[in-house]
Amino acid sequence: MYDASGDGRLYPVSPGQPPREALAGVRTRRILAVCLDFVAVALLSAALWFALLVLSFGLSALLLPPLFPLVAFFYNGLTVSGWRRATPGMRAMDLEVRLSDGAPAPFLNAAVHGVLFYVSWLFPPLLLATFITPDKRCLHDILADVIVLRRAD
Repeated sequence: MYDASGDGRLYPVSPGQPPREALAGVRTRRILAVCLDFVAVALLSAALWFALLVLSFGLSALLLPPLFPLVAFFYNGLTVSGWRRATPGMRAMDLEVRLSDGAPAPFLNAAVHGVLFYVSWLFPPLLLATFITPDKRCLHDILADVIVLRRAD
């Protein structure tokens, strides 16, 4: 049995595999969710960069470039480990993130998942792993021990 929604409904499946309904259209929805989340992280980073620049009277301009990865780390970690189990982009696309055993993802797994995703952009062929895994997981999903599913609501 696999709890894909968190609402207590259990779906009968083979051990370790989520139901087909939970994986339908996940790849396309993930691409759209990433686009939305990228815009959100960029806007948050820009606002924080500008605020810190003004507060330090321009003295922190050289220290602020690594702000985007820090914002992305906490954005992914806090939203995915939160009670909605998804970033705002994922929620808009009706997705959620779980540990591979179906439990909610803790902060560390969620944040590492985000970091590994951005690192995988340096090696785009790694993203093709989703076409050979039966549960449509990318390599960064496997390494962070999470799975992205459709909400069953």
